[in-house]
Amino acid sequence: MSDSIPVTRAVDHGTAKLMPDVDRERAWLLTVDGAPQSYVDLDEPTHLEFEYTRRLGHVLDVLAAPGRPLDALHLGGGALTLPRYLAATRPGSRQHVVEADRGLSALVAEHLPFPADADADAHVTVHPADARAWLEAAPDATADVLVADVFGGSQVPAHLTTLAYAREAGRVLRADGVYLANLADSAPFAFLRSQLATFAAVFGELALVAEPAVLRGRRFGNAVLIASHRPLDLTALARRTASDPFPARVEHGPALREFTGDARPVGETEAVASPLPPAGAFGIG
Repeated sequence: MSDSIPVTRAVDHGTAKLMPDVDRERAWLLTVDGAPQSYVDLDEPTHLEFEYTRRLGHVLDVLAAPGRPLDALHLGGGALTLPRYLAATRPGSRQHVVEADRGLSALVAEHLPFPADADADAHVTVHPADARAWLEAAPDATADVLVADVFGGSQVPAHLTTLAYAREAGRVLRADGVYLANLADSAPFAFLRSQLATFAAVFGELALVAEPAVLRGRRFGNAVLIASHRPLDLTALARRTASDPFPARVEHGPALREFTGDARPVGETEAVASPLPPAGAFGIG
């Protein structure tokens, strides 16, 4: 995208806007109906602007040897921030991105394309489909990492919160695969605790990454859920999250089980979307 001119377009699920960052020459903020969805720097794909994307990036950095290509499945595409990051930090990774909004994908492909001289585009396939429907049709044991960052407006859709969904994620991941999800909640954390209970019923190892202020219930915010069948290098992850410009804490083990409390896995009939953020929680200036 050569001209730093805002772009507004009606897409399948709202009105999308691409707005240039005045401080970074080829960086763009994507919003849908005013809610920030993605931030991309075309010249520096390893730059992750949003706090939660940096935390997801930290996990992607430590879950395998540096530079090792991964087979990745992304549920939710937006402007393809994390696929670009993975393509830059782990060249040769094969990535599938599931994005239900065809209009949004077309906008991103037109205005924020992968570099023409890079092979990243050849290794990133975008599928126009519902995330759960695509997941249910995916082959067994084909992904090293599954990143779920799906929001309908500002909420995680209910059908991506259930025990049946978690089992599908576990089926598609390889034995040493890792599930990551961007979630959002505030005290008393009914939604977040239900998700921890749901994924604990499928995966043997869980961790949660969030700002201390969020975990203490002082404000609404994002939390990154990590689930796997194998122990992760949480010490390395904790060092990265603690040294971030917006430090976060990694909770796991007894402390995380105490946080989960008596929450139960979510069945299909009682599933609800994540709570709406309060006004201005994810606002843009």
